[in-house]
Amino acid sequence: MNKILVATDGSLSALQAVELGLELAAEQDATLVFVHVAPRFEVLPFPVTGIGSAPVKVAHKPNEHDMQPLKEAVRLAEERALQSESRLLVGDPAKKIVELADSIGADLIVVGSHGHGAISSALLGSVSRGILHRARRPVLIVRETRQQVEAVA
Repeated sequence: MNKILVATDGSLSALQAVELGLELAAEQDATLVFVHVAPRFEVLPFPVTGIGSAPVKVAHKPNEHDMQPLKEAVRLAEERALQSESRLLVGDPAKKIVELADSIGADLIVVGSHGHGAISSALLGSVSRGILHRARRPVLIVRETRQQVEAVA
């Protein structure tokens, strides 16, 4: 395995996917490519023209907040002396991640899953599910695991 693409959005499941991607890269002596896909549009939380108006969508301009998950992933790779690079893309996350994987010849796509279940995924959509349906290469979905905190007396 030469190249591992790891998608991150800064969530707990994405951080767990980054950690697993780091472990795999170390074992396989592979290069890591971290990707975050920012939304194309932002929906304003209130109508601009008054009551009853439809919400307004404005173009999203990538910013420091969008870069943060990538900076954290690269920092973790550097701590382990692993070779990595990062890419910030804009658009549909599943589509953009698969397109990037194809363009760089990734041997594996690693992505986190929040584990919302079938009903929530159907209503909200699921990036990991979208990647699975579009990808022509192996996909590893890391399901979010919550760690139990022990009480200290």
